[in-house]
Amino acid sequence: MKHLNKLFAVVVLFIGLSSQAQDSNNPWAISFGANAVDTRVSAASKIGDQFSQYFNVKDNWNILPSVSYLNVSKNVGGNFSFGVTGSINKITKFVSPRPTIPGDYPVSNPGDLSYYAADGIINYSFMQAIKSKWFDPSAHVGGGYTWLGDASYGTVNGGLGLTLWFSDMVGLTLQSTYKYSFEDSAFRGAPDNVPTHMQHFAGLKFKFGGKDTDGDGVYDKDDACPEVAGLKQFKGCPDTDGDGIVDASDSCPEIAGLAEFEGCPDTDADGIADKDDACPEVAGPKALKGCPDADGDGVADKSDKCPQVVGPIANGGCPWPDTDKDGVLDKDDKCIDVKGTVANNGCPEISEEQVSQLNAYAKTILFNSGKDTFKQETFAVLQSITAILKQYPSSKFSIEGHTDSDGKDATNQILSEKRAAAVKNYLIENGISASRLTSAGFGETKPVSSNKTAKGKADNRRVEVKLVK
Repeated sequence: MKHLNKLFAVVVLFIGLSSQAQDSNNPWAISFGANAVDTRVSAASKIGDQFSQYFNVKDNWNILPSVSYLNVSKNVGGNFSFGVTGSINKITKFVSPRPTIPGDYPVSNPGDLSYYAADGIINYSFMQAIKSKWFDPSAHVGGGYTWLGDASYGTVNGGLGLTLWFSDMVGLTLQSTYKYSFEDSAFRGAPDNVPTHMQHFAGLKFKFGGKDTDGDGVYDKDDACPEVAGLKQFKGCPDTDGDGIVDASDSCPEIAGLAEFEGCPDTDADGIADKDDACPEVAGPKALKGCPDADGDGVADKSDKCPQVVGPIANGGCPWPDTDKDGVLDKDDKCIDVKGTVANNGCPEISEEQVSQLNAYAKTILFNSGKDTFKQETFAVLQSITAILKQYPSSKFSIEGHTDSDGKDATNQILSEKRAAAVKNYLIENGISASRLTSAGFGETKPVSSNKTAKGKADNRRVEVKLVK
């Protein structure tokens, strides 16, 4: 029977060891202090008598005045932990099972019996259930082996405990354990065996084993930013600017801002975060990247050359001018400084009368006989033609040369071309754009009078200026 009892105690210890772990942050804990052994529960046969003098420290408790127990435990998940306790004591107060007066059990000294115990404990904490951060009541079961003098037996244990945590890792622990002995009941309560008894513990408890790499008070297993110190409310991640948005999700981690802008500020409250706002100090529409547009023309004031006057973007926010006041804006006006018509892109249109005037002048252009050089008196006429053409800068003209029938046709053709070209070149040299002028010679092919008379020949030797439409 004795060996069977020992085997049972070992099995209980093995079950305790294989059940798993302390607080999940600091899974390990160690406690040490004093223990007290009370044999009254074995002496009294009635439950009421067993616990009637539970706190009778003076008469019933055996206390060794030194550190007399050591417990090491590990959290095994949830609120459960498993621990192993070793304790020593001296039994100088043994409660006799034979009362001289009913209910009054005598206490004797069995001769300073040595007491040793090794116990495995499965503990369940109620601290989370009662939602406390410092008051930690618990219940435990387990088993172990006890040596009393020369006797030794296994026990099945159960009891209650209380830890008062001063901090996350240090607390005062109190515990009472009922240890039921497997000693044969015929010898129950005799001092030469191991009776059923109570053992009380009081000591300090220290939790350890948790890893907090960045030292921010949040253990690595719960720390979303284990390498950088942060705040508990953000799972250990930092919030440098204190705006309630962790740096990892904050687009402006150094400046306090709003959640709607991913942690960035909106100084002018225009709905655009400062980092995206081209004018962060002045409210403006999103279309202009937060910059104001006083005249509403779609050009931000900072880029608007005329911020108080509506104008197109193409002209820097200013209205297009009409320098010559002809109703054609300068941007479309090909004759900005001269009044013209809309139909002629802002340039004046030459009239038939003025074309006739040009040809009247052209008829008076005189060349040296048989040559393409001008007679001196012709230069005044050429100047008059030039002046008229300058009044109509968008009009294009064709200069045509003609001869009489004297001489060979080929010679007359070449001479007419050269004389027309001579007029064109003069006009170009005096400020008329070459792009506005063309020249051609027709020789004697287009007479306007009869070549049989001197006057007719004179009429046929001519230069004509024609409007090109």
